Amino acid sequence: MPDTLTVVERRSFPRGGTADRFDLAGRSVFVAGHAGMVGRALVRRLSAEPCRLLTVDRGTLDLRRPDAVRAWMDAHRPDVVIVAAARVGGILANATEPVDFLADNLAIANAVIPAAHAAGTRKLLYLGSSCIYPRDAPQPISEAALLTGPLEPTNQWYALAKIAGVKLCEAYRRQFGFDAITAMPTNLYGPGDRFDPERGHVLPALMAKAHRAKRDGTGCLEVWGTGTPRREFLHVDDLADGLVHLLTRYSGPEPVNIGTGTDIAIAELAELICETVGFRGRIGYRSDRPDGTPRKRLDTFRMRSLGWQPRIDLADGIAQTYAWYRDHVAMDEDSLHPTG
Repeated sequence: MPDTLTVVERRSFPRGGTADRFDLAGRSVFVAGHAGMVGRALVRRLSAEPCRLLTVDRGTLDLRRPDAVRAWMDAHRPDVVIVAAARVGGILANATEPVDFLADNLAIANAVIPAAHAAGTRKLLYLGSSCIYPRDAPQPISEAALLTGPLEPTNQWYALAKIAGVKLCEAYRRQFGFDAITAMPTNLYGPGDRFDPERGHVLPALMAKAHRAKRDGTGCLEVWGTGTPRREFLHVDDLADGLVHLLTRYSGPEPVNIGTGTDIAIAELAELICETVGFRGRIGYRSDRPDGTPRKRLDTFRMRSLGWQPRIDLADGIAQTYAWYRDHVAMDEDSLHPTG
C-alpha cells in the first residue's frame, strides 16, 4: 500500500439530477411575469413550442397576493409554471428601496409556489439570480457556494428573498414530491431591459448614458465605481432558450447556473458600449460610488452537462440590444432633446 493517497476531484452531475425529457406538447404553461424582460423572452421562445401559453397582466392579478393567486391558479390549472416575476434593479435601487426588494420578492415566491402546488401543477421553474451567492465566493461560482458566506451588502435584500424562493422550491420537493426546479441566471441584458441611467443594471444603464452623451455632445461619460469589477453577461434570448432546455431535461433539488462562463471588466464593458454607440468622448470613473461584488462568474458545468450552451456573443448581443433601444426607447427621448 502507498504511504500517501492523492485524491483527484471528479466533476459529475448530481445523482438524480437528470430526468427523462419532459414533453411540453399540449401542456399549458403559465409565465408569471410575462411583461418583464425575461418574461417577454420566454413568451417569444415558448411560441415555438407546441404548448399553450397562459399570461395575466398585473392589473388583473397581483402576484404578491396569495389568495388572489390561489384563485387564479385554481381556475386555470396550468401544467407548468415559470416564475419570472420579480422586483429588480441596480445598486441604487437596491440601496434606496430595501423593504420593497425584500418584501415584494418574498411575497411573489410565497404566493406563486404554494398556489401552483395546490392547483396540481406538474412542473415549476423558479428563477433565482447569481447575486444570491456569497460576495467572496470562489470563482467561477458553483451552485454549491450557496449559503457558504456573507452576501454582497448592496443587493442583500433582493438576494435574501431569492434564496428564500429557492429554498421554498426545495422544501416543496422534499415534503410533497413537487417537481420544482430552480435556475440561477447570471447578469442579463437585451430587448425590454430597463434603460435607466440611475436605477437600472449596469449594462443598460451604461448604454443609455453613452447614447445621451453622444446625443448631447457630452465630453465625458460617468461610470460608477472603479471599473475594475468583473461581470458575466448573458443575452436574455439565450436565457429563455436555456430555461426551456432546463425545463424539459432536468428534475432535481439542486439549482442550476445559467451563464456564459466568461466575464469582462466593467471598464472593458464601458469601452465596448461606447464603441457600439459611437460615443467618442472620455470615460470617467466615480471611485466614491460602490463597486459591488469584485467578481462574479458562474460555473456552468452543470448546465453544459445537460447539453446546452449560449449562442449570442457579447459584442453581437450589445449591438442587437442597442438597435432595439434606439428603435423602442431612444427615439421618443431624442425627439424631446434635439441635437444642437
